[in-house]
Amino acid sequence: MNRLTADDLVYGYINGIFPMADADGTLYWYSPDPRAIIPIDTYRPSKSLRPVLNKKAFEIRIDHDFQEVMRGCAAPREQEKGTWISESIIQAYTDLHHLGMAHSVEAYQQGRLVGGLYGVAIGSAFFGESMFHCVSNASKVAFHALIETLRERNFKLLDTQFMNDNVRRFGAVEIPKLEYIGRLRKAVVEKNQFVESELMPVFQRVA
Repeated sequence: MNRLTADDLVYGYINGIFPMADADGTLYWYSPDPRAIIPIDTYRPSKSLRPVLNKKAFEIRIDHDFQEVMRGCAAPREQEKGTWISESIIQAYTDLHHLGMAHSVEAYQQGRLVGGLYGVAIGSAFFGESMFHCVSNASKVAFHALIETLRERNFKLLDTQFMNDNVRRFGAVEIPKLEYIGRLRKAVVEKNQFVESELMPVFQRVA
């Protein structure tokens, strides 16, 4: 499967699966067991991040430049040989963004995008996909802003898919797939919005 649509993404997420691309662009769907999630209510910024937040060194914007965030996440990284974010994935998520269901949280300095993350919101579930930074702490501050938004909007589930060192530092835990599906089914049927208006970007100064 090499072609991906916004409808495919919605169907996948509500059924607990998500796509990733191989180096040749071939798409595969995944449903890990156990599943990694970040408890929204128990997240706390690390001691080292708190001074950064207090300095308010970053301007946080939501949905200001979604595709550029995706391309930042897709850029080659020193510790990784390739990227799972293909052009087909970028296009499908951009289409989903235009439908008001995929969102980006972005960190700026002097008007320049220096980090951020993107994911999908369905009901009261947010499915985190990837993050990037080109300035130290930018993605961490964007994640902090994500958590604040999820709390304000009364989201119930923050899915991070696989456990790794990056999500572990944000408090990620693993739960059995069956438990995840149960939480997912409750969350996606709730009426909720990630931003105040799906037609207008939200601007914040949280850090």
